[in-house]
Amino acid sequence: MMAASSSVAAAFARAPARGGSPRDSSSRREPTRPHYAAASRSIRGAPIPRARTRASKLRSAARRDTAVRAVIATDVDREIERDARDADARGADAAPPNRVDFLVIGSGIAGLTYALEAAELGDVAIVTKDVAYMGSTHYAQGGISAVISLDDTVEEHVRDTQVAGDHLCDEDAVKVVCDEGKDAIEKLIEFGTKFTMNEQTGDLHLAREGGHSKHRIVHAADMTGKEIERALLESARAHPRVTFYEFHVATDLITAETRDGSFKCVGAEIIDRRSGARTSFISCATMLASGGAGQLFPSTTNPGVSTGDGVAMAVRARADVANMEFYQFHPTSLYTGPGGAAKNENAFLVTEAVRGHGGRLFNAAGERFMERYDERLELAPRDVVARAIDCEIKSAREAGYEAACVYLSVAHLPADDVLKNFPGIAAELAERGVDMTSDKIPVVPAAHYLCGGVSTDLNGQTSVEGLFACGETACTGVHGANRLASNSLLEAVVFANRAVKASGVRFAGRDALEPVFEQAAEAARKRAALRMNAAKKDVDEIAAFDEPPEWTSAMRAEVQRVMWNAAGIVRDTETLKEATTKMESMLEECEEKSRGADARLASIELRNLLTVGLCTLRCAASRKESRGLHYNVDYPERVETERKPTRLDTASMWNAPSSVHPALGAR
Repeated sequence: MMAASSSVAAAFARAPARGGSPRDSSSRREPTRPHYAAASRSIRGAPIPRARTRASKLRSAARRDTAVRAVIATDVDREIERDARDADARGADAAPPNRVDFLVIGSGIAGLTYALEAAELGDVAIVTKDVAYMGSTHYAQGGISAVISLDDTVEEHVRDTQVAGDHLCDEDAVKVVCDEGKDAIEKLIEFGTKFTMNEQTGDLHLAREGGHSKHRIVHAADMTGKEIERALLESARAHPRVTFYEFHVATDLITAETRDGSFKCVGAEIIDRRSGARTSFISCATMLASGGAGQLFPSTTNPGVSTGDGVAMAVRARADVANMEFYQFHPTSLYTGPGGAAKNENAFLVTEAVRGHGGRLFNAAGERFMERYDERLELAPRDVVARAIDCEIKSAREAGYEAACVYLSVAHLPADDVLKNFPGIAAELAERGVDMTSDKIPVVPAAHYLCGGVSTDLNGQTSVEGLFACGETACTGVHGANRLASNSLLEAVVFANRAVKASGVRFAGRDALEPVFEQAAEAARKRAALRMNAAKKDVDEIAAFDEPPEWTSAMRAEVQRVMWNAAGIVRDTETLKEATTKMESMLEECEEKSRGADARLASIELRNLLTVGLCTLRCAASRKESRGLHYNVDYPERVETERKPTRLDTASMWNAPSSVHPALGAR
């Protein structure tokens, strides 16, 4: 029998793709026990008991119609069934899994918006693997785009989005997000977000960023994400039907297979980082909103929690993913290498709005260079600016300069104007020895945003029934081949609201799904019985869950090196192929080593990074053109027949015989 943990690596070896409509990230923040103790006070109440009594006639009828086999998504072979039978034979017992109406994995703008709306329908559990505010939303500086001004139109916002996305955006998705932008802003204000106002008119102050033809960026000074996160967190913590589970790690989704071979998501497996205890959450609807995977690369603006957990779990649950080759590198991440700014713990991004406000880019020779690449100069989309910077750095080195960055300057603008518009950035730069009003800011591209992700429809529903995805975890089609600045926060709110409506339909028909939930809960209980010994361990032994096994740091650094070389700003076919082979080998090794005592946070995150990295490489290899964020020197031109999403059919990864290892190809 194939070991359960090796099945993911084996499945990747046979995964087809098809066409369809500056921070050193190896550093980790290890929370201390006092930090945990403080965080535990924000977890309101015990796990949510949701025992329900349904009519026996209904249960019997449903069981006749649907034979359900509940499984943990990672254990795609029959090993879990064998273990469960063994547990029964020993007479093992365990506490029942948690029952909740809506399970949200992630606590950024997408997860919190969904949770607040879903809480009007039922009980919501928010599972987040760190303190709730720790995520990319908190660090978003620029703002949220929406058509507010009378001088602007939805049609213009749609056009700007399509141009930035290199005409690969889904037309319906773009229309939806632009149409519903103003409502999204009003919803955030309703939840308590305090945006910057125009002092003269009393209206919302609208900024302009790269790629936008109009001023349509609603913002809270230069700390928009932090303000939105504050407002949503306060609202969610105050809601009586929302419970937070901070420092809880979602490891895998729980799915149920029906007679027709389809799968339903019925919850997730969770580990409490403070105790090492494992439990299952059984839910009517599960929302993946756990952010991106910037930790795939050695330099990223993302926080340490961005390890692609949601996408990886979805892949193991057989959900389709799309457009994973389109990873956005923000062109102006603060350079902290030799000769650069001082470095501290957090990654730091110099927002797009600085260029939108008049910032200029200079190379090592002191030349303003963007005119050589795009007529829009510094206001060109991020992929254009990032490649231009990459080219300038390489050209400068060839010319004999010791160049590792370029420079962004607003020194030509009035100092009081700069400080008024960018107080947070100015303060952060000052701490690192850079005076924004007079000094040139050293900047370099860094991994910033995953434009692909778990494929969803216009209501956030994935290809697995009961599983929803939103925010950076999802691929709605809005971003296409490149995200337009400040569209991500907008997309998160719009599609979170839409997903609640779709989840509500499922919730209304929950009686018919009760047999599925009951059998999934029974399977989870049996699995929990196998882990009862964890609760009997010494406290110091349990605390080791956050201590990385020795082998993980070296492998993680190697993953980042491989991904930067193969899937960075400039790519080539041979390197993509070599990287895929290397990553497959590392995933198999990771799964083998992650068994038993080494199944800890670091190995779980590493496994997820390897899974997402392989999805990225396979999608990149299948695209035979250069478009948006994907630039392959072997296919440097756009090809009209390639203007379609790249979809990775994860279901076939599991359904094909284990001995089959076909080459990746588009279909």
